[in-house]
Amino acid sequence: MIHIPTNRLPILILAMSLIYIVLVPQEPLGLKLLFKLIPMVLIIIYATRQLPRKKSITHWLILTGLFFCMIGDATLHWFVIGLSAFLIGHVFYMAGFFTQWKFSKIRFAMIIPIVVYGFFMGLKLVDALNRDGNEELLVPVLLYIIVISLMAWSAILTGNKWAILGSLLFVVSDSILSWNMFITQVNYSGLLIMTTYYGAQFLIAHSLGTIATGKS
Repeated sequence: MIHIPTNRLPILILAMSLIYIVLVPQEPLGLKLLFKLIPMVLIIIYATRQLPRKKSITHWLILTGLFFCMIGDATLHWFVIGLSAFLIGHVFYMAGFFTQWKFSKIRFAMIIPIVVYGFFMGLKLVDALNRDGNEELLVPVLLYIIVISLMAWSAILTGNKWAILGSLLFVVSDSILSWNMFITQVNYSGLLIMTTYYGAQFLIAHSLGTIATGKS
């Protein structure tokens, strides 16, 4: 088995992400999924390298979240199944981040802009889903907005800059994806969605090391 030095993993993750985003064609689906999952496998390996000798529940929760998000990657072409896997992943992220909760009035108050943004996206998506006759997607999509919003807030409450940046990038990525899929076409959507998505997952994985030491 080939051993990849930890300090080279970020470069390899970047390279494989760019190969998938720029070079891999839409068909055949099997090839596309293979290259889509390679960066996530590498990110999970990178995450395990960040773990301290004495692991806490936080580490296991976030690692589990990464795993479910990888399942979401593999199944998103079955939209509700993939969405459900990502939702479960966010629940594990949220649970992990809440274990690192540190009170601050400013961080606590960040729930306000998050709720405003979630409400705005919810209204837009409800209108679009009703317009296109996709009423069956209303509940899973709205539930997902609630969960990812809470996940972002839970990351903010940690005060950990890597977790915060990762969670916010995740919100950006999923916002672009849902806007492009249901509301109106977004130019360069594939590039924007996947660069922010891989960036989000890498930063969340990287946060494991700083959570372990209390550094941020």
